[in-house]
Amino acid sequence: PVAMEGPVCLVGNGADGQLEVNPAALEILSGLAQPVVPVAIVGLYRTGKSYLMNALAGKQRGFSLGSTIQSHTKGIWMWCLPHPRRAGHTLVLLDTEGLGDVEKGDTKNDTWIFALAVLLSSTLVYNSKGTIDQYAMEQLHFVSELTEHIKVKAQRGDDAEEDTEFIRFFPSFVWAVRDFTLELRIEGQLVTEDQYLEHALELRKGTNKKVMEYNLPRQCIRNFFPTRKCFVFVQPASRQEMGRLDSLPDSALDPLFLDQTRRFCGYVFQCSNVKTVKGGIPVNGRRFSSLVQSYVGTIRSGQVPCLDNAVSAMAAIENGAALGEALALYAAGMGGLRLPAELGELSAAHGTCEADALRLFMQRSFKDEEQGFQAQLLAGITERYANLLAENEAVSEQSCRALLEQLSAAMQQKLSAGIYSQPGGYQAYARDQNQVVENYRAKPNKGVKAEEADSSGSEKAEAEAVLKADTADGGGEARGRGEAEGGDAGAAAEGGGGEAAADGAADEGPGAQPPGARDAAGGQADGGAGQCPAGGGAGAGEQAEGAGGHDAEGLRGESQADGGRDLGPPAGNQLRQQDRLSVEPFQHHRGRAESRRQRVRLPDIQAPVGEGGE
Repeated sequence: PVAMEGPVCLVGNGADGQLEVNPAALEILSGLAQPVVPVAIVGLYRTGKSYLMNALAGKQRGFSLGSTIQSHTKGIWMWCLPHPRRAGHTLVLLDTEGLGDVEKGDTKNDTWIFALAVLLSSTLVYNSKGTIDQYAMEQLHFVSELTEHIKVKAQRGDDAEEDTEFIRFFPSFVWAVRDFTLELRIEGQLVTEDQYLEHALELRKGTNKKVMEYNLPRQCIRNFFPTRKCFVFVQPASRQEMGRLDSLPDSALDPLFLDQTRRFCGYVFQCSNVKTVKGGIPVNGRRFSSLVQSYVGTIRSGQVPCLDNAVSAMAAIENGAALGEALALYAAGMGGLRLPAELGELSAAHGTCEADALRLFMQRSFKDEEQGFQAQLLAGITERYANLLAENEAVSEQSCRALLEQLSAAMQQKLSAGIYSQPGGYQAYARDQNQVVENYRAKPNKGVKAEEADSSGSEKAEAEAVLKADTADGGGEARGRGEAEGGDAGAAAEGGGGEAAADGAADEGPGAQPPGARDAAGGQADGGAGQCPAGGGAGAGEQAEGAGGHDAEGLRGESQADGGRDLGPPAGNQLRQQDRLSVEPFQHHRGRAESRRQRVRLPDIQAPVGEGGE
């Protein structure tokens, strides 16, 4: 709650003479989330209005009293204080410029000040001096003119219906009669202050002009202010001391005056209601600020303030603020999630935060009859959730790639060192690769892209390069062994007969191998775990088939030990034979790895070409 040290100007007159709102006062009101109980006082200038407002504030000083015939209060001044009787409520005291200030000479300004006091308050105090007589009633001609300066509905309707609407939103009315010197008697009978007021408001019978002029202000007060109260006050001090009331201690004031003041304050505190607008909607500081701006803006434009329009403008401002607060609440709730997160976790949080945001919006908004602001809220939540899902995917993919790069760093080093380019390198490569995948899958909190981490297809090319390097090395050693034994098959392979075996077709051209040689080559590829291509004819094929992967590696070692020479890059038909043999084992190994990895890809790793490869 806001506890102001003193009053500030709420509505004043600008350089052009027109009413204008003080931004500093609006800022104070905007910080008030509590319901407000605004009490305004109006009346002729130099009648002691400010003293009563200071009494309501519980302060000896605050609103300027003045000590001359000049009006001190200009415009409307505001003082916001914690309500002394209602916890969680704010009392808003509005002291208005004195009506009938001869220096101003602008009756239109008085009219608008009075109209604003009626529009903004839930309790209106009318302050006058002396007695409630015809002169006092004539000074209340502003009440008679209210229907000309305030509209309830944007569309003009039936007059009787308009009057009924006025009654619904008009404030309660308190008439404070100052310096009252008469005895409260009517026809010799003692009466209460309220009975005194009602007697003064009685209507005369007749239809002539004089009677109608007499009845008009009384009829307006009776119609527009069905809840009425009267307080009379004796003069508080001697005439010499009246000019310094704000500095006199209570002991220097008339005890009866002090008692009357306490009763007045007690009634205002007890009976003043929270400000409401059409529909019974309570007004807090923010909404009150909106009403002030709307009414003053309408007056400045030369139009008549309309309650319907003011409430619609207030609703637009309030609902816009409610929309912003609800979206901020949703964003704050979802912002607490740690990304990457699983889709189920995001969905559950989205449901909770969306419900919280809607609940806040419904509490803060009002008159969203077309549900336009609510639709904006749902659209905003949907957009923010979609953005969060996209962000979550991006974070998940980034973290998965980083994890894969970290786990495959050792493989990168082996590739750089050429470890996988040696005989049996593909098996070592596949084994290390599977270990990387197992370690990757064991890591938690990878998010929605855990099974979709991809490296743009580079893994397949990398595996093929490793496999070709492996098979090329094995092929060269087998060919070297064939030469060392002096077999015809080795010579035939060197002559280029491997093309028919590689293509699997009956090529009858020169250098084509006989079917036996092709069968032997196929047997070698199936039996030799080292994946040697059939470069040594039938004899080499049988040797590889009987030896198995381990023996094949041993044969390579023997071939190298025997000084088998390097045959160099294979001829075109031999290259195709090697390509055919490299694809089948790659698919065989890759198929098993895929089933275990569930489409998890290694990051980009560039494999060097093996010594015996292309």
